[in-house]
Amino acid sequence: MALLCGGLLKGARLCSLSGHLIRNLKSYKQTGCSVKTNTTTTTTCSVSSPLGCHTVTNSVHLRATPASLLCGKGRTVCVQICPKASLLLPRGPVLTQHFHTSARLRAVPAPLIWMILKPLQKLLAIILGRSIRKWWVALPDNRRHLLRQWAWQRRWHLTAGACVAVVIVALLLLTHLDETPVTGRTRLLVFSRENYMELAALTSEAYMEEFAELLLPATDPHHQTVELLVRHLAQRNNDIPGVSDFTWTVHVVQSPNTNAFVLPNGEVFVFMGMLEAVADIHQLTVVLGHEMAHALLGHSAEQASLSHVVDLLSLVLLTAIWVICPRDSLAVLGHWVQEKLTELLFRRPYSRKLESEADQVGLQMAAKACADVRAAPVFWQQMEIRDQLTGEPTIPEWLSTHPSHRNRFTQLDRLIPEALELRDNCVCPTLPDTDPRAVFSKSVRVLLENAKDQGREGQERARKPHLPHSPASFPAGLPAALLAQTPHPLSSNVERLSAGPAPVVASETVVAASEAAALQGKEPGA
Repeated sequence: MALLCGGLLKGARLCSLSGHLIRNLKSYKQTGCSVKTNTTTTTTCSVSSPLGCHTVTNSVHLRATPASLLCGKGRTVCVQICPKASLLLPRGPVLTQHFHTSARLRAVPAPLIWMILKPLQKLLAIILGRSIRKWWVALPDNRRHLLRQWAWQRRWHLTAGACVAVVIVALLLLTHLDETPVTGRTRLLVFSRENYMELAALTSEAYMEEFAELLLPATDPHHQTVELLVRHLAQRNNDIPGVSDFTWTVHVVQSPNTNAFVLPNGEVFVFMGMLEAVADIHQLTVVLGHEMAHALLGHSAEQASLSHVVDLLSLVLLTAIWVICPRDSLAVLGHWVQEKLTELLFRRPYSRKLESEADQVGLQMAAKACADVRAAPVFWQQMEIRDQLTGEPTIPEWLSTHPSHRNRFTQLDRLIPEALELRDNCVCPTLPDTDPRAVFSKSVRVLLENAKDQGREGQERARKPHLPHSPASFPAGLPAALLAQTPHPLSSNVERLSAGPAPVVASETVVAASEAAALQGKEPGA
């Protein structure tokens, strides 16, 4: 008697009973014992695996009838196939059959592979171009003449082949077009956001190790304020596709850098320098909305996709440079010029475009969160004055990856009416009549006039010729006066925000209102 048992697992191997069990079953048959085979019992075995799948196996039980118990000396034969289940035999050792599932293999993110292979691709292009140049120089004159004739005779075939290659590349690019979630802008997206989520997890781990000793605890008032604002922005903008898919995690870094960024996986990093740069809670809401907009729009994947395509197309030009240039020194110079032109003509303008789009979407998010969006242009005016006061070098916009402060507050000021209308549609509290933009402009004007008067009086006492100050060059006494007139960024709002529920930002008192009243009393002729 032969018995063959099989499992219902897909791809499982067939197994057979051992010869020892078969011999015992034959002896049961010879002694007149009737054997009843039950093949209807099905056992469901849950196999723990990263994919969360469930495995179903078939259990086969062979049990002796009551008559056979007397003949078989009361022994029962039971055969069951299931992961981690044992097979009981009438005699001999216990046979155990195990089924193993392979663990899921984590593929390396495509952007990371591209970052690793990017230098190697350039090196191969340089080697190929230099080898072609050396080969061409070593050819005799008659061979060169024949190759030129061959190329000229087949010029139309070569042109057609080049056109076909261009069409293929264009079709590949057209199949990777996508639309941004909010603005609906058509863009090229070679790397998916899912791939960038894996890369963002690795980047987050690196940042956590770098800032391990600088992170503020969750009980710190600054951390609680930022966390409340991020959660409030996410709740008020839950209608935007993808907002609820993020797990927004806040990290406040004890560093004087005026910086804040959000990784593609929703990890928010805010530096203390940024908290000291904002004048009130409304400006901080606009800044956080800008950074969260980068993550929602997938700007990291979009910028990497454009850079990837530009680099692949540049390989053809790089190879041609090393083929045409007669010497390696000229080829190196041509390579450097190509890199700079690619950076200035493609990467940096595109980065400025993404920053402007994040400003627009971030302003809309802040408006839906009931912030005073009129404070957004004021923040960039403050940043411009701060850079001038601290002596930060000002580089032209076409050399930067971000728009200039002046262009940013000009663009935001143009978007304020639309943002105010959106804010009213979201049933937000009414804003005060005092416009922060007017207050800031008046404050700067009064401080400049007072500083000029103080400088004029000092010059008269020193009997030195008067040198008028231009609006762009601020006197030395202006920083202290400006800092004295500017309230502490979060001191008046931290306790209220950390004690209550998710903040309604517009209900906060506008800090600049009291400042305007004080300045109106000091203004000459007021």
